[in-house]
This record gives sequence, C-alpha cells and structure tokens, in this order.
Amino acid sequence: MPRKRVRSLRCPTCRKLVLRSDAEFPFCSERCRLIDLGKWASGGYVISTPINDPEALADAEAEQRRMERLKQEPPKQ
Repeated sequence: MPRKRVRSLRCPTCRKLVLRSDAEFPFCSERCRLIDLGKWASGGYVISTPINDPEALADAEAEQRRMERLKQEPPKQ
C-alpha cells in the first residue's frame, strides 16, 4: 500500500518545518504569526504591483491631456 505524503512547509518567519495539520499553519507558533503581522503593520512588507484604480487612471490621463494642450498653446502676453 502506498505511503501517504505528509505536506509540510517552512515557517516564513523562522524557517522551522511546519506540518499542514499544525494549528498555527503556515507559522510554527503564535509568536512567529505576530512577528509577521507586525511586519505588515509597520510597512515591512508591501504589495509589489500597483493597484489600478480606474478613477485615478482617468484623472492622470486628463491631467496629461491638459499639460499637452498647454504646451501647444502660444504664450499669452
């Protein structure tokens, strides 16, 4: 009979092996979970891709068109 594979990962904080069945998975302990939470709260971790807000994108495009029009207009005297 084939053996059942035990899934495990390493704790992202201390790199200790953690089984999927552990209560604190994917962390090895409450301490490591709180350290990770603290890094998120203090800005130690960031999301690498920008958030694409359609409203902000439309505002940026409108500002860019306005600046291009200003460049094309002759200076007022």
